[in-house]
Amino acid sequence: MPLQNRVTPFGDIVAIPQRGMFTGNRGIIHDPATKTLLNKRWASKAWLVCACDYQGRRREVMGGRSWTELFFLDEAVALAAGHRPCFLCRREAASAFRAAWAAGMGAAEPSAAYIDAVLRRERMEHGRKLVHAIPGPLSALPDGAVIVASGVASRIRRESICPEPTPRPATQDDWRGILPGKLSGKT
Repeated sequence: MPLQNRVTPFGDIVAIPQRGMFTGNRGIIHDPATKTLLNKRWASKAWLVCACDYQGRRREVMGGRSWTELFFLDEAVALAAGHRPCFLCRREAASAFRAAWAAGMGAAEPSAAYIDAVLRRERMEHGRKLVHAIPGPLSALPDGAVIVASGVASRIRRESICPEPTPRPATQDDWRGILPGKLSGKT
């Protein structure tokens, strides 16, 4: 039976058999004796996306009183859930994330603590994942971006919309009246 340590794009932690490309953490949120989650879903302001393999280190999942190993299907899911790349094990990705953040904000590159504080405010509302409106046409989003349509996490792929986790491409007509814009860029 899989452990409850897979993270969805909504930030929920579920028990499913699928493995992820990345690990990450939100602090210590498990009981090592039972390998089950505690009631809290985070114990740290820093929600990280880490490499599954770092300098040959191996960890027993939920094996001790250290950070709880969470797993993400891929980086898009981790970012949608409100995590950021780790500056220790994924320095190149974290530096690119920080540079993109600065460019998007028109500001100097912020500290990791500042990014964590902003992400914390933007990711949760009343204990649930806060879903933000798309600020422009869907055509402006990059391939792989995760969006929400009718409560379903979906991904933009080659100008189509694919609900997660089933990669069945949906056409624009499948989503008419649901999404704030069209893939063509028209509203």
